[in-house]
Order: sequence, then structure tokens, then C-alpha cells
Amino acid sequence: MEKSYQSVNKALWEARTPYHIKSEFYDVPGFLAGEDSLKSIEKSLLGDLKGQEVLHLQCHFGQDSLSMARMGAKVTGVDFSEKAINTARSLNLQLGLDAKFICSDVLDLKRHLDQEYDLVFTSYGVIGWLPDLRPWGQLIADSLKPGGRFVMAEFHPVVWMFGESLEQVQYSYFNRGPIEEIEEHTYADQQAPLSMASCTWNHSLSKVIEVLLEAGLQLSVIREYDYSPYDIFGEGVPVDGGYQVKGKEGLFPLVYALEAIKNV
Repeated sequence: MEKSYQSVNKALWEARTPYHIKSEFYDVPGFLAGEDSLKSIEKSLLGDLKGQEVLHLQCHFGQDSLSMARMGAKVTGVDFSEKAINTARSLNLQLGLDAKFICSDVLDLKRHLDQEYDLVFTSYGVIGWLPDLRPWGQLIADSLKPGGRFVMAEFHPVVWMFGESLEQVQYSYFNRGPIEEIEEHTYADQQAPLSMASCTWNHSLSKVIEVLLEAGLQLSVIREYDYSPYDIFGEGVPVDGGYQVKGKEGLFPLVYALEAIKNV
């Protein structure tokens, strides 16, 4: 099962990446011209990164990694898509930054990297691709220096209970096994001629916190938001900081963010 889900999801992201690079959603020309890809939700937790060593898990093609490098951090980004990592390395060269990018499944990272960081970061649409969060939590703890921080911003698991239209509950809030779907197009380009299989898992907020605590981290901040910084739920209603679901404004959380610290 493990190899099956990895190969299915890697094929999906290899196919998506070229469309994402060209999309208005990611706006690579604007990014190269100086626009910051980080959003206020995560920036409020990241703080001053100057001189910090940062590990960015599941970085896609590196825009947030490079945004943190622009803030003065020494960044290592990790993603399992070769096309994404090759693009991240190219952007790094174009921008004259010194970020490092590693192509690896996040749970196999210790085969490629043996270092401790001041900060581990991950954001938006990442943990649902992992079947079990315990190895993920342990990887984060092992990758942090004593006193180091883990910062995460993610779509709320309540969102993934619904079908694509967000009209009715379709899936469990809890991890009841793999959710296997055929995904049409891609969130960054609704015209992309893609129809591909995916395999994801829903992870409750309590499970995320549980695995971090079990790994020896101490939760210092947790926040929930009734908006998303991205308009990916269809006809989003603009609000300060992002978008709410039309007809369901303010009814349920769309995003959460947290900070956890490794005990000294």
C-alpha cells in the first residue's frame, strides 16, 4: 500500500507542477519581481528569520522557501516532486539566493539529511498526503535544535469532510483510511487537462497536536481561522486576509496555524 500511494501521488504532483509554474495562482513573474508568497497567518508566527536555519517540509517548487531566504534565513526545502525541486533550484539561481533543495519523500528525509534546525516549517495542503502522522511528528522533533520551533499553517480538517462543492459531508473528520479519488484539473489551473488519481488522509486537529506532544514538542500557539488566504473553495467571498465560503461565511474554520517548541 505504501509504495502504491507514493507512486500515485508523486505522478499527480509531477503532472501538476508544470501547470502550477505557469498559473496566475502562483504568479511566478510577480514572485521573481519581488512579491512575497508567504501569507499573514504564517508570517505572524514566523517572526524575524534573519540568520535562522530553516527546514521547509513539502515545499512544492519553493516559493515560500525562497521568501524565507529573502527574509535572511538559511533555508533547506524538501519535496518529492523532481519537477518541483528542479524549478525551485532554478528560481533560487535566478534570484541569487543560497537556499538548498532536496528531492525526497518527507518521511525518507533522514536518508538524505542529518542536521538540526532553528525552525521547521510547513504549510497548506501538506499533511493530507501522509497516511500516518507519528513518523512525521518524530521527524520534526529530530530535525529541531533544543529550543527550536515548528511552525505550521494548514487547511482545517473540517474542510476535508466535505465533497468538492462543500455542500454536504462526505468524509470522516478522523483518519478512517485512505481517500482515493480522481482529481480533475488542479486547484491552481481549472483549465489544466488533467484527470488523475490521488490518495489522501484526513487528520483531526487533536491528532496533529497529539503526535507533536508525543514527539517531545510543547505547544505554544494554536489558532483557527474562518477564512482561507487562498480562494480555492469556489466563488470565495473576499474578507480581510482572504476568502470565506459563499453562503457559509463564518460558519466553520477553514485554516489553523500552530507553533510548537522542542524542549531544551
